[in-house]
This record gives sequence, structure tokens and C-alpha cells, in this order.
Amino acid sequence: MFIVFNKQKVYTYCISIIMVVLLFCIAGTLTAEKETMTTSSTNEKLLPIYKVKTDSKKVALTMNCAWNADDIDTILKILEDNNTKITFFMVGDWIEKYPEAVKKIHDAGHEIGTHSDTHPHVNNLSYEENIKELEKSNDKIEKITGTRTNLYRTPYGEYNTTVIKSAQDKGYYTIQWSLDTLDYTGINGTEMWNRLKEKIEGGDIILMHNGTKHTADSLEMLLHNIQEKGLEIVKISELIYTDNYQIDVNGTQIKK
Repeated sequence: MFIVFNKQKVYTYCISIIMVVLLFCIAGTLTAEKETMTTSSTNEKLLPIYKVKTDSKKVALTMNCAWNADDIDTILKILEDNNTKITFFMVGDWIEKYPEAVKKIHDAGHEIGTHSDTHPHVNNLSYEENIKELEKSNDKIEKITGTRTNLYRTPYGEYNTTVIKSAQDKGYYTIQWSLDTLDYTGINGTEMWNRLKEKIEGGDIILMHNGTKHTADSLEMLLHNIQEKGLEIVKISELIYTDNYQIDVNGTQIKK
């Protein structure tokens, strides 16, 4: 038996083969894209909380404690006079050195978070080493105050997925900031306020430090100016969501 091919049949067969090949290629591409999307989702970088998306007029004022405690009494007096409670993030070494200051802060009703134990570059630490930094500092907080914290601010503002994952696994909320006063550079209160006044809004987290040249003598003015904007100053725990939330690519915490 002989099979006779004519030009039309050859053309039809070729088109059919090409279509089959194209369909296989398209299917392979879609599968690869799906696998890539799955991998990207699985390996998505974890982020700290920089800011909170909220309709409220609340902002959180936070103060890192890592250097000295010379101005703590002044800071506490100003906060008391202005009926304001804030969050202090303390390094474990600072807690050991100034236990009386830690107790005063706690007894005044302010919130305490950990700022690590030794203020290392946490991006260089392993998962286990990051947990050790958290738990050792928290042990020191508990020894003085009788309570543990679930708030964490990383040293130098550094973080990677390992850093955030270690904190999450131990039940900590990692807190960054959306507004930086740059008080540690020695600028005065007016210069600090100029950095905030056009940007500040509900949901912001403000960064300050004790032990700087002008933090204490600028604090009352900053408190008044923030309040005159119609904003309420609160502790971190009164601003962030503790469940049913997501953090977008900009570090904004959003309620689901």
C-alpha cells in the first residue's frame, strides 16, 4: 500500500505539528511561572512594622535606651506633666547598668520593649543567636519589672528574614519607625520638629533616644506640637494590631 502525499496534506501535517509544539511550550512556560510565583511567595522577605494603617489620630512615641541614664528623671517628669505614656526600647547592657531607671520607667506606667541584649549587628547572627539576644534581654526586664515584653526593636534598625523570623517564633512584634527625629545627631528641638511637622499623621511611629544633647530639653515642645496637630500620643501596644493583620511591602501594618 502506498500513501500519497500532496502539498495540501504536507502543509496540514506541518501546521498540526507546529501547533502541538507551541501548546507544549506554552504549558511549560505557565508551569514554570507558577513554580516561580510559589517560590517567591514562600521566600517572601519578612518585614518589621514601620507604621500602622489606621483611621485613628494616634501616633506612638518611642525612645531607645542604650547610652546613659542622665536625663531619665527629666524625661519622666515631662511625660508625667503632660499625661503621656510612651514605649522605651532598652538594651540588656543598659538595663544591667541602670536598673533603678528601668524600675522608674516601669513604675511610671510606661511600656518597655527589648532593643536586644548587647546591641550587635543582628544580620550577622544565626537564628539561635538572635533568639538568645532577645531572651537574655527579656530575662533582665522581667527580673526588674516582674513582666516580660513582646516588643522588639532591632539594633541599628538592621534586619533580615532570619532576624524577623526568630522574633516572630518567640512571639515578638518587631517595631521599626516611620519618623526619625535624628535627636542622636545633636540637633535642637526646632530642627527635630521641622523633620516631623509636614509628615506626621495617624499611625506613625516616632523614633527618639535618651542620653542625647537635646532630647530632654526638646521633649515638651515636641509633645505640645504633636498634640496641636490633633494627634494622641500612645504606647506601641495601643497602636499596633496584634492579630489578623498583614504587613505590606512598605512595612505598613494593615488590619485584615
